[in-house]
Parts: sequence; structure tokens; C-alpha cells
Amino acid sequence: MEDGACRMNQSRTMKITAVKSYPVWVGIRNQLLVKIETDEGVFGWGESGLSGREKAVAGALDHYAQILIGKNPFDIGHIWQLLYRSQYFEGGRVLTAAQSAIDSALYDIKGKALGVPVYELLGGKQRDRIPTFATTSGEPGEAMIEQAKMLMEHGWKAMRLSPSGHGETLYEPREHIAPTAKWMVKAREALGEEVVLGIDYHHRLSVAEAASFCQKMPSGTLDFLEEPIRDETPEAYESLRTLTDIPFAIGEEFASKWQFLPYIERGIHQFNRIDVCNVGGLTEAMKVAGWSEAHYVDMMPHNPLGPVCTAATVHFSAAVANFSWLETRSSPAETHLGFDNSDFFPVQPRLEGAHYPVSDAPGLGVEVNEALIQKQSFKFWQAPMLYRRDGSVTNW
Repeated sequence: MEDGACRMNQSRTMKITAVKSYPVWVGIRNQLLVKIETDEGVFGWGESGLSGREKAVAGALDHYAQILIGKNPFDIGHIWQLLYRSQYFEGGRVLTAAQSAIDSALYDIKGKALGVPVYELLGGKQRDRIPTFATTSGEPGEAMIEQAKMLMEHGWKAMRLSPSGHGETLYEPREHIAPTAKWMVKAREALGEEVVLGIDYHHRLSVAEAASFCQKMPSGTLDFLEEPIRDETPEAYESLRTLTDIPFAIGEEFASKWQFLPYIERGIHQFNRIDVCNVGGLTEAMKVAGWSEAHYVDMMPHNPLGPVCTAATVHFSAAVANFSWLETRSSPAETHLGFDNSDFFPVQPRLEGAHYPVSDAPGLGVEVNEALIQKQSFKFWQAPMLYRRDGSVTNW
């Protein structure tokens, strides 16, 4: 008790002394890592989403650093409101991506200072291990089905299958939805009824195209359809909802609870693909989770970034009641893609079968090789720019 009281007394005077951002190439992509330092030597790590626009977020972090210096890192909720509200042009994906990294780093600091894992700061642990869904990496076909069978042998009971044409520069949706639908049906027949199957269309389709895709399969073929169309217009999703009975999994690009509002309140979707590195961090994610619980929407977090994001999302997943599966890109189906980054993150969440164990280490439970990170540089990367045969631009 005395040791805990001592830590609490120290926390009342702890001050942020530095905010360091590292937009650098790690493994197969740029990552934007943020380190927040304090005058007591306790530091925390966060990670930002918004892949492909890391330098824009780094610029926002430079602004926020001037506000954060001298603040008490324990005041997480206060700092969130300060960063969001203390400007006329509030919110937006760039700013909340920066807030996300800051927020996770503050939780890491607070957990370390108090000697508790972050999930204890979120209300405590509701599960000891986090079930994941894996993703096949092959084009629809026999190889995709064989990958799915291999994943089942390794313990996965939920997985996301591959759409046709995902790696091409020229993309015509109507040329791909029919063969993809055919292989979804074949996959269900080959894999059985118990495994959860879904597909991510990466908002490449129109309402009509998405409806055609769904209607080419018997009911029950897929358990979720992820991001079939763009999210800007909830009414478009409501229209699609009348044309298919497949549950929708959407929200990975949402940057606030307000973007989730119409989808939750109007019963449009069934799975929230929330990204703690885009939505505003753990502080905002917990609000969305509680709101979703009241409407029986399950959390299915988006998680294609680095180990710091994975660690934060594992703690989030442990602490919420309405949880389904966490995305992982570390399954045997994707190891050849180069997601391993052990040199940069010597301590990080590691899969045990198809689950992530929940770390009991103080803070997020992740360690960063900062000296190695500092040797890396930013590499320009642009998401694929897709075109149709007539030369017009289409969604990636």
C-alpha cells in the first residue's frame, strides 16, 4: 500500500517533457510511432493510423507537442478534450490519428507509473485471451481454400477470405464480383458451416455492385461483409441493407464517435471495425464500445499496423464486453508478406495459436528498440491508385 501511495503522490506532480514522433519505414511499411517522455523517467509509446499520410499526422503532432509539454500525463481524459476542443476546426482524420497515438502513449505511461496493465485502467479484464480472425492472401481459388483449411488446422474459427483482383492496378468491379462469389460458395462447401467466413471489399463497390455480389450467393454463405462501399453516406448503407441479409462489418476509417453515430443509432451494421489508432485512441474507443453494447453491435477491431497498435487493441479487446474477434496479420497465411518486426519490437504481443494472450506487464506491455528506430527513415509510399478500363479513377 505504501508503495502504491508513493506512486500516486508522484503522479500528481509528473510532467510531460517531450513528444517525439518517428514516421519511419519498419518492415514492409511506414509506421508513425510516438514516444512521450516525462520528468520522472517514465515514458509511453503510441502509434498512429492513417497509413500513407504519416507526415501529415507528424505535422499535427508537432503542434500538439507544444500544448502537451508541462501537462500531467495522468490527466488522459482532460488532455483528450483539450486537444480536440481547443481549436475552431476540430476533429478530422489527421488530427484524431495524432490524438490516437498520444492517447495510447498516455495510457502506457499511467500503467507503468502505477504498475498495472492498461486493461486495469479500462475497467479490468473481461477475458484472458483475445480470439482473432486471420486473412487468406491468395486470389479466390483452390489455393485460397487450402490456406483457409490450414488456418483451421492452426486453430482459427473465423477468417476473412480474399476478393478477386485485389492486387491489380486496373479494377473493374463487375468483372470480379461473379468469380469471387462463386469461390465464396465453394469455400463454404469445403470448410463447413461452423467456421466464420467473411470478405473485405475495401469499399470498392457501388450499392448496385455490392447487392449483385451478395445476391449471387445463397443466404448463409458469408457471416460478414466488410466495407463493401464507402462510408460517407449512411443512407447508402441503409439502402444496401434492404438488398442483402449478410451482416456488415464497417468503421475502420471512422475518426470519432460522431462518425459511428448514425451507424449505431440506425442499426445499419453488426460489427464495428474500430481502429484505436484512428478513432482517437483508447479513450474514444471505449466510448464507442459502450454505445455499441447498448445497440448489440459487436467490436471487431481493425489491426493491420504495428505491435504498439496491436498491444493497445489487445487491452481494449480484453476490457470490453461486446467483443467478437481482433484482426491479425501474423497468421501462417501471411507470414510471407513480411509482417515480422521482432528487431524493432523485442517485446510485443505474440499469437498463441489463434489467440493473443493478454499481457499483465505494466502499461501496454510492448518494448521498442528506439535506437534502431532512429536509424530508419521515411519512405514515400502511396496506396495503389486504381483505374477502370475507361481511364476513370476508382476506389482502392
